[in-house]
Amino acid sequence: MAISSTSYPRKWQSGKTTVIRVPERFADDLLKIARKLDEQGGCRIREDRDTFVLELPLPEKVRYTAQKPINVASVPQRSPFRYPGGKTWLVPYLRDWLAAKRPRPARLVEPFAGGAIVSLTAGFENLARHIIFSELDPGVAAVWKVVLNGHSEWLAKKILAFQLTEDEARRTLSLTTSNLRDLAFQTLLRNRVQRGGIMAPGAGLVKTGENGRGITSRWYPETLARRIREINHAKDKFTFVETDAFKIIHEFQDDAETCFYLDPPYTVAARRLYVAWQVNHQRLFSEMQKCKGDLLMSYDNTAEVVALAGKFGFQTRAIAMKNTHHARVTELLIGRDLSWLKE
Repeated sequence: MAISSTSYPRKWQSGKTTVIRVPERFADDLLKIARKLDEQGGCRIREDRDTFVLELPLPEKVRYTAQKPINVASVPQRSPFRYPGGKTWLVPYLRDWLAAKRPRPARLVEPFAGGAIVSLTAGFENLARHIIFSELDPGVAAVWKVVLNGHSEWLAKKILAFQLTEDEARRTLSLTTSNLRDLAFQTLLRNRVQRGGIMAPGAGLVKTGENGRGITSRWYPETLARRIREINHAKDKFTFVETDAFKIIHEFQDDAETCFYLDPPYTVAARRLYVAWQVNHQRLFSEMQKCKGDLLMSYDNTAEVVALAGKFGFQTRAIAMKNTHHARVTELLIGRDLSWLKE
């Protein structure tokens, strides 16, 4: 007896489907278009002369000022990481910075990617024609290599099948592995079950967590699997490189069509938060001064960083945001020209 179609997982959000016959060479492209239409409400196809154009809805406009923290719930969450110092709050600023550029930048380069929310946002929202991001931490790099290079489905299924308990988490995190896929899973698990998403040596496991859920409070298998699959679906927009930040800066330093976004490890808390935390900040400012393309940097708001930015001719603006503990703090945005920023 044939299995009823109702026993299969639901594949489409918009209800009933219709079977159509199309030439085989068009099938994959038409399915991609259909999934876009299904996943993003408001999409439409229009005819333009002798071609068809798929129009995607613009992201919801987020109102902000430099004095009022962004409500991060109003920003799409795209990264599988919960990263200390994550830049979800920066997304509306990123949109305005890149939208002010005409034509659209050929490339956006993010040398200290970490959870890569800036790169992911720029790619998904077509804020630059191509996105290049890098990370030196081998575990974080393993995640991006797996997601973008043919193993995303393995990782998604591994996450969905994993039965999270404190004992199983400790056992998995204690393993030594040289296998790229296993390292990627181990890194995401560590990021989600250690306190504050901190992956540096010595960080403890979550104890109480959200609503008393303990170690499972930041482990959302379905959400993580969905984000991984969505990133892989858009993989042609991204290039990931496991390399030192200065090397990728040098590679594109003379290209006026490349924009840079940099969020280097904090000058104060980096040792406690990150595995790869040591950066020569004066050298970084010096190298960015030489870049022909535009740039935006985010930094912790200290007198030393303000002075360093001024030394190399950059403008600074303190921006209100909320940290991991929901306390209101400020971070610095740094660039050559911040006139696009709202007051």
